[in-house]
Amino acid sequence: MSRWEPNTRGRLEQAALDLYNEHGYEQTTVAEIAKRAGLTERTFFRHFADKREVLFANAGSLQDLFVHAVAEAPDTAAPIDAMAGALDAVAAQFRGRRDGVLRRQAVIVANPELQERELIKLASLSAALADTLRQRGVKDPTASLTAETGMAVFKVAFERWIGEGEDREFPDLIRELLEELKAVTAGGA
Repeated sequence: MSRWEPNTRGRLEQAALDLYNEHGYEQTTVAEIAKRAGLTERTFFRHFADKREVLFANAGSLQDLFVHAVAEAPDTAAPIDAMAGALDAVAAQFRGRRDGVLRRQAVIVANPELQERELIKLASLSAALADTLRQRGVKDPTASLTAETGMAVFKVAFERWIGEGEDREFPDLIRELLEELKAVTAGGA
């Protein structure tokens, strides 16, 4: 087994997803993941704390992108506009990744422990966004409400995007839901 081949982390992620989809998350071992990737278990643990983290490895970079986009919004931007800009920036990162996301979600949906982990990650993201809005001078409850609203738009758009028969891109769904939100808050719809 060559440990110096390129894209070690990506190979481990791909092997894990393949095995989770073939045999189920619970039935897949770290040893099997490493073997499928042509690596050792030791190499696996250099990249991931456990087999669950393979599915959530990008949560930190997603949070960083969200937080950075909110923090860097123009000072004159209303909180919801800063959040809308962050949603656009994040949604763009999902272009061309639908198939991989569908495979990941199939594993998560099939396992209550992973569903719980996903909810915890989303709650942490919402808290980080609320903190970032507070650092921009937004008071509570506006900061918390804006962060939770942004996460609600993200979740609803995501669920639609991965839904059967959906052919629109994730950024388009985000924009559509933001328009829907504007209509609802303006007293329409």
